[in-house]
Amino acid sequence: MTHLIVPFAAGASEAARAAALTLALPQLEKLLASCEASSPVGSDERSLSAPHEIALAGALGWPIDDGAGPWAARLAARDGIAVGAQAWGLLTPVHLHLGTEQVSLTDPESLQLDEPSSRELFAALKMLFDEDGIALHWAAPLRWYAAHASLAGWPSASLDRVIGRHIDAWLPDAPAARLVRRLQSEAQMLWHAHPVNQRREAVQLPAVNSFWINGCGVARPVPDVEPAVDERLRRAALAEDWSAWCEAWRALDAGPIAQLCDAAAGSRLTLAGERRAVTYTKTTPPWWRRWRRASPSAVLEAL
Repeated sequence: MTHLIVPFAAGASEAARAAALTLALPQLEKLLASCEASSPVGSDERSLSAPHEIALAGALGWPIDDGAGPWAARLAARDGIAVGAQAWGLLTPVHLHLGTEQVSLTDPESLQLDEPSSRELFAALKMLFDEDGIALHWAAPLRWYAAHASLAGWPSASLDRVIGRHIDAWLPDAPAARLVRRLQSEAQMLWHAHPVNQRREAVQLPAVNSFWINGCGVARPVPDVEPAVDERLRRAALAEDWSAWCEAWRALDAGPIAQLCDAAAGSRLTLAGERRAVTYTKTTPPWWRRWRRASPSAVLEAL
């Protein structure tokens, strides 16, 4: 059966909630009238894993441990890397912005990092990691992988949690975290005067001055048919562009949500906000409930 997961279906800020109240989502309203809701998963916006990741882990049959889903190994295997029984972490080159009172992580997509520049920075960092016996693998400009035994089961904060926020709250105090912090500091020094960043400065692009690592763990099996994840709301939500978010929601409602309205009983929709995720399963509702429709705004408010 179809299972669609929608990350960032709601935001936790006042501006996000106000935007959600303006949304008319007729297809979602129609779909909810024929669905049974599951118990929510997730806790609050301070968890290491975003609710959509917790929901996806559950759908894949993985143990749900905050911050410990082996997403890196899953992605590495998709990139053609033989992951074996080694522990992996997803390593993303980033720009850390130094504010007056905090250091925040900007959206890596805004770096506009091309492949040649990414490979240059990767080569320099690989020499540093080699000294600690950590194997690095390049897959894409913003998608690198680290393999090391210390990454097995290490809880790490999702990028979807950290972007735009003060990073200190997302660095757990664990042996692997202390190693990562040291390597982050060394990477900052290594890349500070790197030719790539000199070229970027010349064209007023932000420096690549650190990296983030998450999704750590050993590969786990996945089912033959995995849920579909529609991420069209993600960028607007992370940028807090609620006008664009509303526009993306309307397109989602007219497309995949409308298709789910015609799907067979047993098909599922998971809506995930910053605090919780709820899965709605299509049923054959009794006649009297077909005229009782849940308010999409109330559903989104609860996420």
